Parts: sequence; C-alpha cells; structure tokens
Amino acid sequence: MIDRLEELLNESRPLPFTHNVIVDEDRMLDLIDQMRVSIPEEVKKAQQSLAQRDRLMAQAQEEANRTLSIAREKSESMVERDQIAQAAQVQAEQIKADALVAAEGIKKDADQYVLEKLGGLEVELERLLSQVRNGINTLQPEEPAEE
Repeated sequence: MIDRLEELLNESRPLPFTHNVIVDEDRMLDLIDQMRVSIPEEVKKAQQSLAQRDRLMAQAQEEANRTLSIAREKSESMVERDQIAQAAQVQAEQIKADALVAAEGIKKDADQYVLEKLGGLEVELERLLSQVRNGINTLQPEEPAEE
C-alpha cells in the first residue's frame, strides 16, 4: 500500500515553481481507507500471537501436571519399600522442578516472541503514520507567513 501511495504521488501533476503536486483525491482517500483496514489485521495477528502464547503456556502446564501425576503414581506404587519410596519422592520433586523450569522457559520464549512481533508492529505502524502525516502535510496548502 505504501508503494501505491508513492505511485500516486509520482503520478500526480506538479505545481509550477513549487514542490507541491495535485493528487487525485478519490484515489488518495481510497488508499487511506485500505490502509485503515489493513492496520487492524496487523493488530489481529498480534492478538493471535498472544493467544498462541497462552495455548503454549496451557500445554506446558498440562504437561507439568501430567508429569506430576505420573510421578505421584510411581511413588505411590513404590511405598512398600521405604528407601525406594524416598528415592521416588526425590525424583518426583526433581521432575516437578524440571517441569516448572521448562514451563517458565516456554513462557519466556513466548513472551519474547510476542514482544518482538509487537515491537515490529509498532515500528511499522509508526512508519505508516509518519508517511500518512507527510502525505497530509504535503497536500495541505501552505499558509502565508505573517509579516
């Protein structure tokens, strides 16, 4: 869309002795409307990234719960021998700790991914806004300076 905006400006007729051009208003407004429609799509993509992060977190939590459940079942089946039961308890705690560390790592990775995507979206939105403002400034008539 930026290329189309640039193309519209390049195709516009210049005003003699100025840096101003005459732009087809209908084409410009149509292009601005299209940009307004596409920006919510980028926001929707960012929201989808957040939802994906939440799904990953839920999966990690589910895996941690499943691992804990398996560890509990194993430890309960070994209660007959005190020494084996103690070893199973230690192992269950280690599995739990490992699962929590893994879940935290997945959460950090997901957060970093979303942060990068949102940062990129922010830069893109700022760039688009700057270009739109420059276009508006270019199209606005210059006010005469007061003496």
